[in-house]
Amino acid sequence: MRFLRPICAIAASVAIAALAGCQTPAPPPAAPAAPTVELPPAPPATHPMTSDEPGFLRLPNTPSGTTPVRVGLLLPFSNGSSQTRYLANAMMKAAELAVFDANNPNIILLSADEGSTPESAAAGARQLLSEGAEVILGPLFSASVGAVAPIARDRAVPVISFSTDVTVAGSGVYLLSFQPESEVERTLSYAAAAGRKTVAALIPASAYGNHIKAALDKDAAALGLQVVDVETLDTTTQTQALQKIAASGADLLLIAAGGNTLRDLTPALSEAGIDRTKVKLIGTGLWDDPSIQKETELEGGWFAAPAPDTDDSFNDKYKATFGTDAPQLATLPYDAVSLIALLAQGQPYHRFTPQALTDPNGFSGVDGIFRFAPDGTSERGLAILSVEPDGFHVVDPAPKTFQVAAPPPPKQTSSVTQQSPKSGG
Repeated sequence: MRFLRPICAIAASVAIAALAGCQTPAPPPAAPAAPTVELPPAPPATHPMTSDEPGFLRLPNTPSGTTPVRVGLLLPFSNGSSQTRYLANAMMKAAELAVFDANNPNIILLSADEGSTPESAAAGARQLLSEGAEVILGPLFSASVGAVAPIARDRAVPVISFSTDVTVAGSGVYLLSFQPESEVERTLSYAAAAGRKTVAALIPASAYGNHIKAALDKDAAALGLQVVDVETLDTTTQTQALQKIAASGADLLLIAAGGNTLRDLTPALSEAGIDRTKVKLIGTGLWDDPSIQKETELEGGWFAAPAPDTDDSFNDKYKATFGTDAPQLATLPYDAVSLIALLAQGQPYHRFTPQALTDPNGFSGVDGIFRFAPDGTSERGLAILSVEPDGFHVVDPAPKTFQVAAPPPPKQTSSVTQQSPKSGG
């Protein structure tokens, strides 16, 4: 598989590629800059990496005078949860697969343990920096990001984390993850364009729920949607909450739940008087679970996610290499390493700059296009999927570029002709 190709030549490749540089006879206008947020300036690095140091890791076959591309990977290999340990090891394998696909012998993948605490994550970051990592991929948990960020910032080393918590982004921390804020914005935008006017929501009392609520308020106001009721997901008050939503007059209901919680909830919707012929159900990325296709109450509901089968090529290669299916988040370290390989030709210790990472044209990865904003959050090109008994159907395709299409030329009629300017006028 060729590793780097312009987006205009990509068909089924799962490699990451720059979206810039496609040559067409009439290119569309340049991509708009990603949304920005005014951030306080980060403190300057007091010990920036500028060149190789004696303790930095080198392989025996590294040519003299060559500075390797040292990539640090920080994941919770010794976490107390067996599921988390399994995920960490799968993400490590995906990163190794990306290094192999990059076919760049100058890339060295370093690994360290995030552990179960911010303190262990900080120790892992120090280990990676002592070995010369120019960039740190990970950690997975937001508390770990908070501990790692100042350590990496002191060395002027960017952190590309897999956390979904936007509050830890910025000042050298970039989130390569599926952020619920993006999912809410995409789904609400589509629903508003389809003519929906009022929205109610059922949201868990958790940090995740807080992010969903903030995104709902912000995006509804921007789209002209009226938020008529927000209820808390709680089994002890579920009936009353659903009855209030049914009486609210909402024509759109956001349910920020997945798995067993969502499956247990769906039978109660009609019982509480929610008329599915009038109320469109919408969800978050938690709905991206094949098991919910069997829930008849969710049939026709919308949510935003990568289009089905987008990552099939990656999944096939992962299974052929390691003998097991790849967990959903395995695409993140694959894309992160592929992004680093794309930018690796720059000057050592100056190749992973904010300017390079926040290219407004973005990048194309396993799950579609994405780009980093200057505030460290990321924007993804997501499809709108509909829940159907035979699977998830794409009702609005994911965008393939962040560029804005050129406006159509003005129409002309035979009775009107364009006057040519007079010479010398």
